[in-house]
Amino acid sequence: MPLYKIINFSPTTRILVWKITESLEDLLSQVVLKEKTQLRLNEMKSELHQRGFLSVRMLLKVAGFNDFDLHYDEFGKPYLNPNERHTEPVEVSITHSHHFSAIIFSEDTVGIDIELQREKIIRIADKFINEKELSRLRSFDAIEYIKKLTVKWGAKEAIFKIRNEKGISFKDHIQVNAFELNDKKTIAKLHFEGIVKEFNIIFEEFENFTLVYAFEK
Repeated sequence: MPLYKIINFSPTTRILVWKITESLEDLLSQVVLKEKTQLRLNEMKSELHQRGFLSVRMLLKVAGFNDFDLHYDEFGKPYLNPNERHTEPVEVSITHSHHFSAIIFSEDTVGIDIELQREKIIRIADKFINEKELSRLRSFDAIEYIKKLTVKWGAKEAIFKIRNEKGISFKDHIQVNAFELNDKKTIAKLHFEGIVKEFNIIFEEFENFTLVYAFEK
């Protein structure tokens, strides 16, 4: 069971990370899926995506939940029903990318994202970062540039998972403060339809992946 790491961020927030090494068959043999989930799995064309999807159910199992506890609202945001082991409501956010998946459980309003660090992000940077910020980031060497872009993308993804509102633009509405990679944290703001929200952003790197999670203040 490749539970990669557990991050006990605070007494009320816990992050579980899974490294996906199992075959699709191995994962299927270890989880019980409700009918709706099985149908969704069957519709996925990529086995990598299927394995990521199932690894999330493995993380739920480790945390004392199962697929029958996990539901999605009308906007696609996940939530957990209380069960015998967890009688109080808990916030949840889910992510998977390539051979890693992660879940954050918290009493706070949270979002999470994991991304592979890759050069491709440079080509799409102007889609999610404004020109002034891009000019500043381009002063760094290529490796740091890619890593910082990945943090910013992950932060914006995590915030979007929290707010999940139609019309939010990563480039125009979410700004992430400047940071150093060693800081492992920063602040971000969402300006959207007259509302301003601030978020604490926490990030870390492992095996060329960047894990980012956001807390709404």
